[in-house]
Amino acid sequence: MQYAALVAAVVVVAVATDWTRVGTQLFNPAVAADMAASLPVALKNTVVYTLAAFAIGLSLGTVLALMRLSSVGPYRWIATLYIEFFRGIPALLVVIAFGYAVPIALGVRIESVIAKAGLALGMVSAAYIAETLRAGIQAVPKGQVEAARSLGMSPTRTLVQVVIPQAFRIVLPPMTNELILLTKDTSLISVVGLLPTQFDLTKVGRDMLNSATGGLTALFVVGACYLVITIPLGLVARWLERRTGGGSRP
Repeated sequence: MQYAALVAAVVVVAVATDWTRVGTQLFNPAVAADMAASLPVALKNTVVYTLAAFAIGLSLGTVLALMRLSSVGPYRWIATLYIEFFRGIPALLVVIAFGYAVPIALGVRIESVIAKAGLALGMVSAAYIAETLRAGIQAVPKGQVEAARSLGMSPTRTLVQVVIPQAFRIVLPPMTNELILLTKDTSLISVVGLLPTQFDLTKVGRDMLNSATGGLTALFVVGACYLVITIPLGLVARWLERRTGGGSRP
C-alpha cells in the first residue's frame, strides 16, 4: 500500500510538472556556462572562509571547554556566559557586527574578509565546539586519568597528553558535522560587502539570480557546488561515527 501511494505521488508530480519550464529555469546550460568562470574562485573562497572560521572556533572552543571544566568559579561563569550568548543569537548578527558595528565601536578596520569571516563565524562555532569538547573530555574513562597520575604525571600533563587526545578522538564525528555547518554558514559573509575576487558561492548565485537571464539555474549550480564540499565531509562523519560513535551540535 505504501509503495502504491509513493508511485501515485510520483506519477502525479510527473504529470503536473511543466518540464519545459523546469528545464529553462533550473537546468539552463547557458546560465551555467556564464557562471563557470567565477565558480572556481568562489569555491576556493568558501573553503578558505570555512577553514579560517574552524581554526578560530576550534582554538577558542578548546579554551572554553577547559574553562567550563575548571575548578575556578569565574572561569566557569565566563565560559558559560559566552557559550549561552553565542548559541542563543543568530550567526548573521555576529557577521553584521564584525562587518559594521565592531569597526565603528572600537575604531578599528578589519580589512581582510578572511579575518572577518574567521572571527565572526569562528566565535559562534566556538560555543558549539566547546560543548562538544566538554562532553568528549568528560567521556574519557576516569581510569585513564588515574593510571596517568599513578605514573607520576602532573594534572596538566595528564590533561594535555592523555585526556585531550582521547577526547578529540571521541568528538571527531560531531567536529566533522560542525565543519559542514560552517561551510553552509559562509553564505552569510556576503552581507558585509565583497569584491568580485572575494565572492563566496552564495554571492555568485545571488548575483546571477538577480540578472535578467539568470533564472533559478544559478541556485541549482551553487547548490551542487556546496554538495561537492559537504557530501565528502558527510561521508567522513558517518565513517567516523561507525568507528567511534557520533553526535551533533548539543
